[in-house]
Amino acid sequence: MSDSPHPGRALPTIAVMLTTVMAIMDMTIVNVTLPDMMGALGATTDQVTWVLTAYIVAETVTIPLTGWLAARFGRRRVMLSGIAGFVIASALCGLSQSLPQMVCFRLLQGIAGAPLIPLSQGVMVTLFPAAQRGKAMALWGIGVMLGPILGPTVGGLVTDYLNWRWVFYINLPVGLLNLLLIARSIRETPRRDLGTDWLGAIYMIVGIGSLQTVLDRGNQEGWLDSGLILTLSLTAMTGMGLFIWRELHVKAPIVDLRLFADRNLAVASSLVLTFGLALFGTIAIQPLLMEQLLGYPVSTAGLVMAPRGFGAALGMILVVRLTQRVDPRWIILVGMIVAGSATWIMSWYNLDISPGWLVWPSVLAGIGMGAVFVTLSALAYATLAPEHTDAAAGLYNLARSIGSSIGISIAATWFSRFSQADWNQLGGHISSFNPALQHWLQTSGMRLEEPATVAILTGELGRQSAMLAFTQVFFLIALTFVLMLPLLLLLKGTRRREKMVSPQSETQDGRNET
Repeated sequence: MSDSPHPGRALPTIAVMLTTVMAIMDMTIVNVTLPDMMGALGATTDQVTWVLTAYIVAETVTIPLTGWLAARFGRRRVMLSGIAGFVIASALCGLSQSLPQMVCFRLLQGIAGAPLIPLSQGVMVTLFPAAQRGKAMALWGIGVMLGPILGPTVGGLVTDYLNWRWVFYINLPVGLLNLLLIARSIRETPRRDLGTDWLGAIYMIVGIGSLQTVLDRGNQEGWLDSGLILTLSLTAMTGMGLFIWRELHVKAPIVDLRLFADRNLAVASSLVLTFGLALFGTIAIQPLLMEQLLGYPVSTAGLVMAPRGFGAALGMILVVRLTQRVDPRWIILVGMIVAGSATWIMSWYNLDISPGWLVWPSVLAGIGMGAVFVTLSALAYATLAPEHTDAAAGLYNLARSIGSSIGISIAATWFSRFSQADWNQLGGHISSFNPALQHWLQTSGMRLEEPATVAILTGELGRQSAMLAFTQVFFLIALTFVLMLPLLLLLKGTRRREKMVSPQSETQDGRNET
């Protein structure tokens, strides 16, 4: 039997891939436009970051409701409504004249776009038979992996050649095309009245919303030194505790946490949370390295990062070829080793590295991460009943979203703390008693007490301490892959020939046999 998708799957596959790329890319495409927004909206550096926070918080709070929304209104209706809302909110973001308007419309954009990612994954799971689920997750995963990588690239190019408002306007033609494709290709699912646990929804919004705000704003506010972060942390713990308790005890929960009784879903969600930390932590600090220390323009930094996406696509293609021949757990293990090794190589970086040294470890990391993500996504639903797919996809993608936020937050915190510590340590060697410094002063014809000399040494100290901090962060991110390895032992694998077609039976009976 050919592995090619059935012709009837081509159009919905394209539709959901486009949906995924559109929704995920908007998480990162705005990052590079913030300096331009500041002047146009009259915002400070600290205030303008709420444009990012609003979208992320709204998305994370809404994702767990995906299963309830799809059951109550139907998968197709929710996707069409989400895309339409996303397009309208994008247009309003582009038209915003003040920061409050922008934050409000970004909240609407995040709410509308949140269900699109898990529902797209749910469509792919049900669209393909179990034997081709690895292929389905590879196709879906291309959008998930390419979105955050292409976001800064597209955002930089659009901002350079048009203006920052076009990072929102480009969603209009893409969204309208997407709306047409979904309307023509996706079938509606049966509607079920599951009841509405409003109290559980309130607990969830308060708990997850506070947690996400803490993760996004913590480093800027000084973590627990800030009264705001301390209050939000206590609110998050209280809200999450009440939410978990209620959803496990109420008869009709708005988010079915009991699905985590399925071992593969629980373990895969834990792994994708840690995986999101590693992926987004790396993506968050690499542009800073290229732009702040190596002097790359924004558009060039985006182009240098783009090959990581091609590496991820290559890793996914390899998985499709191997998934029916090799135990998926072995694929995840090899992928983690490859991605972890590539990130470890990044800890060797210095201020004299060439673009090639930035590109090839990123491609290698992309290959490993692509292999891990696809295989993990397939295993997450391997032991679940089909009717639980949308709800499980909401939980799985919630873990991915929170993991990405933790990764960005931790990477930023590590970098700031390491930079300060390295500054103090390296600064201690700037002394008139240091023979190396005396030699440099003699050869350069400068004196330590001259203001120009102090300025040069201060600048170099900042560059060296920042470079050292980057390498330390890369090393710690590489260690997270090692921490993930023990969880692989808890995953249930599949037999090598399980659900594969027997060519002999196909020719004799004209049908597939397991």
